[in-house]
Amino acid sequence: AADAEPARPVPPIRPARTSRSVRPPARAGGSAPSPASTDNPVRRIQPQPPAPPAAPAGALDDETDRPIGIRKVRRAPRPVVTPPGDKFAGPARRRRRSAGGRLIGVLALALLAVIVISALMLFQPFGSAEGARVQVTIPPGSGARAIGDRLAEAGVVNSGLFFSLRATLSGKRESLRSGRHTLRKDMTYGSAIAALSKKEEVAAKPPTIKVTIPEGRSRREIAPIARRAGLKGGYLAASRRFRGKLRPSRYGAPRGTRSLEGFLFPATYELRPGAPARDLVERQLAAFRENFAGVDLARARRKNLSAYEVLIIASMVEREAQRAKERPLIAAVIYNRLKDGMPLGIDATSRYVLDKPSGALTKSELEIDSPYNTRKRAGLPPTPIGNPGLSSIRAAAAPANVKFRYFVVKPGTCGQHAFSETDEQFQRDSARYNAARDAAGGKSPTTC
Repeated sequence: AADAEPARPVPPIRPARTSRSVRPPARAGGSAPSPASTDNPVRRIQPQPPAPPAAPAGALDDETDRPIGIRKVRRAPRPVVTPPGDKFAGPARRRRRSAGGRLIGVLALALLAVIVISALMLFQPFGSAEGARVQVTIPPGSGARAIGDRLAEAGVVNSGLFFSLRATLSGKRESLRSGRHTLRKDMTYGSAIAALSKKEEVAAKPPTIKVTIPEGRSRREIAPIARRAGLKGGYLAASRRFRGKLRPSRYGAPRGTRSLEGFLFPATYELRPGAPARDLVERQLAAFRENFAGVDLARARRKNLSAYEVLIIASMVEREAQRAKERPLIAAVIYNRLKDGMPLGIDATSRYVLDKPSGALTKSELEIDSPYNTRKRAGLPPTPIGNPGLSSIRAAAAPANVKFRYFVVKPGTCGQHAFSETDEQFQRDSARYNAARDAAGGKSPTTC
């Protein structure tokens, strides 16, 4: 239209700036370096051509359907600049990083799988304790790993290592008990640990009675002790023969020996109230075997004495000795008299056959015709006259190395004896004793 304003000229578009400056032209006289020879090549941006003449106002472009004179300016893409010395730029480096990431992911998954499997094996949430029963013995002082290995061998758990780890995690390594346990096969670690660490219920101790048998007492003297203790049955019958527990003939007793005299070890025994007398006899025989096994019989055997004869000597020593240090001396007197073929002259043997453990013996009693009357018969009596303790047995097996053949009680003492080698000295010691007894009105001149 005639009234339209003339179009304003469009200013020329200036070249887009780059992130790096363009190398200046070469100096006069020199040649411009080629792009390939530069360390940091940058694409040269060409100047834009001058804008075409302005179109009338309101005119539209045929291709873009936009008003002529309004053009969208497109900036040149920013060039990718590679840092100097980087040999792995671009797609190759991205591929390398991608492969490394995948490897780390695979390793992480594998580690997670190991952790999950180990946790399942260690804690066994789906385990069962319905296997067959099995007896397992844990030695004292066994550690958690040793216990686990023993359980694994018995089929109680799958792994000794995992058992040890589970015991450590649960804080029960030190609570695992030794001894004999009844467990089940294929138990979980937790249930096996619980079974081994469970405190044993201590049953209430049943009431007991104590029966004390003094040293040297005979069967006839022990019988009333057993009766007063409330034991059932007769002690004499129970101690006459006890088949299967002890055979006197194995100790050198003559065949047909019908008494256990000498084998009924004196001690204090705990028994059930109202227990049979047979239980006491059994306990005495067991104690005898245990104690007699430690006695050295070498010296007695050199004297051609059997174990049974040692018991006979020990029973006489037990009756005569009232002081411990005199036991080997009295045993030596018996050995020396046996060697010389002299009668032993021990009145305790006559008291045994007369069943008169105390009180004065009459003249007729001293002359009783019996193999137990050692005043009239040489040698040992046929059986022990009581049940000696361990000290007297040891003294009888190893007497003192002395030449004494006589002994008599010293007046004014408590059971001390005067020992002598000759009959003359013995007669003087005996006269001193008799005088002291007469002065005491016929009573014992001892202080006991």
